Amino acid sequence: MESCGRSVVIAPLLLRSQSRRPLFLRGQSLLQRRFSLSSSQIPSLSSSQVPSLPRGAGEGVKEDARSKLLQVVLVSPQIPGNTGCIARTCAASAVGLHLVGPLGFQVDDARVKRAGLDYWPFVVVKAHSSWAEFREYFRQQEGEKRMIAFTKRGTKIHSDFSYRRGDYLLFGSETSGLPPEALSDCNNETYGGGTIRIPMVETYVRCLNLSVSVGIALYEASRQLNYEQIESAPQGCEPLLTEDIFA
Repeated sequence: MESCGRSVVIAPLLLRSQSRRPLFLRGQSLLQRRFSLSSSQIPSLSSSQVPSLPRGAGEGVKEDARSKLLQVVLVSPQIPGNTGCIARTCAASAVGLHLVGPLGFQVDDARVKRAGLDYWPFVVVKAHSSWAEFREYFRQQEGEKRMIAFTKRGTKIHSDFSYRRGDYLLFGSETSGLPPEALSDCNNETYGGGTIRIPMVETYVRCLNLSVSVGIALYEASRQLNYEQIESAPQGCEPLLTEDIFA
């Protein structure tokens, strides 16, 4: 889903001292504290830099209509483990994945690879340097399509919403949520499908984990579409694993 809404979650005194810093720089500080990273280990977040991808990403599967039935879009994700888990979910559910910069890490980071295990070759993934670049890509795509924003302040509950083929499911940064321009585009009559929320008890929990939110939303959308993209997976492929392993 998105972040907890406002960046007032862990260290109020520190965040007050950073109140004039851009949100993505505040996200960098959160990552440095959480993962004990030095400044040199946090990549530059230049909006003109197209994120790199893990070696071999997408090589084991071809982009086809199946991967375009539903697509997941992560806008400025900050925590590499979340992105790796989401990539694994996209491989399991046969949907496309888009990473929109600036990101809070290198996509070929070891933590991203580890969370995605050896499933990256089976993820149809595209990288975009900025929201404007992704929006132009989206505009050029043929066929029926919508952008749907998942946000804590969504107007409809995820299970009450009617999903369609060609839907792009958008999720924002763990530290600041979706940017205003993305929310605006999702409410636009031309391409927008509106804003969606996943219900939760906010008394105790500020927000759901990003990878959990993607899984909830993606499988509800897939259920409504009768798991068409999964059922039409290529036949005759050797399974990666022969045991039931959950890790």
